Amino acid sequence: EEMEVKIDKALEHRRLRNEVDYLRHEQGGIYQFDNIIGASGALQRVLDVVKKVAKSNTTVLINGETGTGKELIAGAIHHNSMRAARNFVKVNCAALQENLLESELFGHERGAFTGADKQRIGRFEQADGGTLFLDEIGDMSANTQAKILRVLQEHEFERLGGTRTIRVDVRLIAATNRNL
Repeated sequence: EEMEVKIDKALEHRRLRNEVDYLRHEQGGIYQFDNIIGASGALQRVLDVVKKVAKSNTTVLINGETGTGKELIAGAIHHNSMRAARNFVKVNCAALQENLLESELFGHERGAFTGADKQRIGRFEQADGGTLFLDEIGDMSANTQAKILRVLQEHEFERLGGTRTIRVDVRLIAATNRNL
C-alpha cells in the first residue's frame, strides 16, 4: 500500500510538471509579436519600439488609456527578453491599499503587523531574475514610489518589519492610464 501511494504521488508530480511546462510554453506563444493582431500604423510603431525595448534590460513605463493592452505589451516585452525563462510577476497597484501594497511588493516578517503570523516573501523576491509588472502605478503613494526607486537604484530592500537586506535583480515594467 505504501509503495502504491508513493508511485501515485510520483506519477501525479510528473503529470503536474508536464502540465506546467506545457502552460509555460503556451504562455510565451501568446506574447510573440506575430500573435499581436492589429493593422493600424500606431500599433505597428508601438510594436517597433517594443521589439527594441525587449532586447534591453531597461525599466519601462507604458502609458495608455484603460483597455488599450498595456498588460499585453508588458508581457510581450518580458517574453521576448533575455529574462523570458524567469518569472513574470504582475501586481495591480490600484487594487491594494498602501500598507497592503508595500507588504505585497516587499514581503513581511512574522510579527511585522497585526495578523502577520508568518514570514511572506514579496513580489520583488518572486520576480528575482525576471520581470515585475506594476499596473496602475499612478495610483501608488509617493512614499511607496520612493521605496521602489531604492530597489531600482540599489537592487536591494528589506521586508516590512525586517532588518536583513535582500538583493534582487528585477526588471521593472510599469503602466498607468494617468498623465504622470
